[in-house]
Amino acid sequence: MAQKKEKKLKITQVRSTISEKPSHKKTLKALGLRKIGHTREYTDTPQIRGMISKIRHMVTWEEV
Repeated sequence: MAQKKEKKLKITQVRSTISEKPSHKKTLKALGLRKIGHTREYTDTPQIRGMISKIRHMVTWEEV
């Protein structure tokens, strides 16, 4: 039986955390993004999409 290939999201931090709300900083930390230019890949889930929508002004993302 063929397995379904899970969608992945590539998330990159593009803005600094200076003068951001503490909740935004915690969301970036939870995603494993520490510096501008850091990139992480995650499985596309509603939880990850929710985190992205909260900090969409600080990150870029694309489907891989």
